[in-house]
Amino acid sequence: MLAMKHQDSTKLQSPSFLVSFFFLTALLCLGSGCHMANYGQNMSGVRAYQEGQPQVALHHFQQVLASDPNNADAYYNMAATYHTLGKSSKDQTLFQQAESLYNRCLDIDNDHIEANRGLSVLLAETNRSDKAFNLLKNWAISSPQKSDPLVELARLYQESGNQEAAKNHLEQALFLDETNPRIHAALGSLREKAGDPQQALANYQRSLQLNRFQDQLKTKVAMLQQQHGLPAASSNFSTGSNTKMVNLSSPTYR
Repeated sequence: MLAMKHQDSTKLQSPSFLVSFFFLTALLCLGSGCHMANYGQNMSGVRAYQEGQPQVALHHFQQVLASDPNNADAYYNMAATYHTLGKSSKDQTLFQQAESLYNRCLDIDNDHIEANRGLSVLLAETNRSDKAFNLLKNWAISSPQKSDPLVELARLYQESGNQEAAKNHLEQALFLDETNPRIHAALGSLREKAGDPQQALANYQRSLQLNRFQDQLKTKVAMLQQQHGLPAASSNFSTGSNTKMVNLSSPTYR
């Protein structure tokens, strides 16, 4: 196909070129079908996990990796499943499997938000908070244009009791991207814990305007409105869904 750069596009292509073109088109179609199949397997795995069938979920994610060994979402989904199983059984072997899979996902996609979050949570849960902070700080250094590393650092600071550092990181994140719903949700959490329900509600509602597919946040908003007699606001904007189990190891402000 690169040879086309040197050919006159107004001329008929040679038969050999046409054969190559249709062969490539067929491969691209097969690739697309494979992609759709992997998407379906990931979706099936997520559903199985949500229905309390972790082993069935793992089978679906393994099927994805059998056809696409570099599918970051499948590695993340497996890691998150082992992570949850490890927490429920207190089995260190499962924690180790989860950690290995999180790292494999990040080897493929260093900016994978859920894997960075999941691994940082796992490290903190296994008494390695220093490594959790280093992971997220290194992510922020390697991706200075992205707001998500700062959001995750803010979560970690908040959970460690340093509210001021959490606030500073969220303000930096907001400077980078005012349209990230996670920033507004995290700011809402800080404001709520600081005893400012009205500002918290405003942050939560802004987050829902940017992404209305946040059921836990909707519940929180309804509770705040009921508890404090605050007015409701409509949320008319939405974003697409995905095949990642994004809430398996997520912070409490989600």
